[in-house]
Amino acid sequence: MATNAAKRDIPAHIEGYGDTSGKLFAGAFARKPDVFRSGGKLKAASPYDKGKLLSSIKDAIAASGLKSGMTISFHHHLRNGDYVVNQVIDACAEMGIRDLTIFPTALFGVHKAIVPHIKSGVIRQIMGSVNGPIGQLVSEGGMGKPVILRSHGGRPRAVASGDVHIDVAFVAAPTADCGGNISGRMGKSACGSIGYAFTDAEYADCVVAVTDNLQPFPISPISIPGIYVDFVVQVESIGDPAGIVSGTTRVTRDPLRLLIAKYASRLIEASPYFKDGISFQTGAGGIPLAVTAFMREAMKKREIKGSFGLGGITGYFVDLLKEGLVEKLMDVQSFDLEAVKSIGEDPRHIEISADWYASPWNCGAAVNALDVVILGATELDVDFNVNVNTEADGALLHGIGGHQDTAAGAKLTIIAQPLLRGRIPCVVDRVHSITTPGEVVDALVTEFGVTINPRRQDLIDACKEAKGEHTVPLIPIDELAARAHQMSGPMEPVAQGDRIIGVIEWRDGTVIDVVRELAK
Repeated sequence: MATNAAKRDIPAHIEGYGDTSGKLFAGAFARKPDVFRSGGKLKAASPYDKGKLLSSIKDAIAASGLKSGMTISFHHHLRNGDYVVNQVIDACAEMGIRDLTIFPTALFGVHKAIVPHIKSGVIRQIMGSVNGPIGQLVSEGGMGKPVILRSHGGRPRAVASGDVHIDVAFVAAPTADCGGNISGRMGKSACGSIGYAFTDAEYADCVVAVTDNLQPFPISPISIPGIYVDFVVQVESIGDPAGIVSGTTRVTRDPLRLLIAKYASRLIEASPYFKDGISFQTGAGGIPLAVTAFMREAMKKREIKGSFGLGGITGYFVDLLKEGLVEKLMDVQSFDLEAVKSIGEDPRHIEISADWYASPWNCGAAVNALDVVILGATELDVDFNVNVNTEADGALLHGIGGHQDTAAGAKLTIIAQPLLRGRIPCVVDRVHSITTPGEVVDALVTEFGVTINPRRQDLIDACKEAKGEHTVPLIPIDELAARAHQMSGPMEPVAQGDRIIGVIEWRDGTVIDVVRELAK
């Protein structure tokens, strides 16, 4: 057992993960690449080949050479409308393929259908975000090996560095042609950007495009070119459009949450970053969207023009682009129909890969150019460590997303969150699991005011100078924690066993924390 830089005790060996020696979290920016970029398998084709188009997923699995014990990958641009994961795993089970490691960017409630395949041994490990029923199953010790959780930037880093080798990548393709060219911008299952699939297509030994919109060669525009794609399969449907465009995509109307958004906006305005050229990421969700709306008005009032919006793009960001309040949008995941339409029509709306978006081991990660990011949290502690992976009961029900990456990259990282969720406090003495270390978190905004990390005295001073309608109400973290305790009442500690069911990697591949199974 050893203690890492986040003050978490990490076993020297984790069953199903391996030795942790040399892989303990040492600080947000401590680890540098010491390996060469891993290469994907070289491929060739001739005009005499039969072509890439196959009649079924089973045919593609057979042609790919997929065998028991291999690693397969998926992306989650279809979100809770995805059909591809279930179709592929069902086919593998019917073909007698077992002991698979699946490497999705995220799994959702729609993937409940693979639970029997986990229990039967078709799937032996998951490296990716688990939500809903699958997360609950894992939390209760229902998998033989721990889930490995990586950020949106940590995932392509793991592939490019060789930490993860993808045998077969299955790419959900809203549009494809017989040459394997892929786009997410068109078709009945259009999802906009497919930035999470880029790295998988580039590095996997074999790439299978699964589409419900096969078009004549060549399609245009192309997101992933056919030079990376081995086979194309046409199916009746790859996803439910109603589930693809999901989540909270409207500004909150709740007075408490609007107050939080207003305080967050004031903090941004008081900071040294609210000026021409500001770049920011706010994401989806009621509070972040409200912050975007408040910033829009503030930018108009002060005649400030932003440089770019980043990340998961919503219609609110599209409006900023149309109004000239930002010059560009850099989109790794389109969150709503307005964003899907925009990326297909406006050249200023740029599709980017997850590698470009957030990998710590490339020379141009977009997150490093961020001025401001608004993030959420399950809980935050008095050292500003943030947990987004486990619920208050210790269940592993959330992925990391871009939380670590944007927090590390942005000049101003803001957690915007009500102090209580129900009667569960969001500010605690010690978070159950650390996702993002306090050293890269600058401020917490609740309905009771703004709490700034003591590391950022410059921000504290700037906020104290704000007056009148721009006043930023400051509150110390200890006082906020005490208020949360008083409001929630005594909380029973999470009952858990000794077995590790989840490993949380920091974006550089080191272990920042582990998650243990719930007590039976």
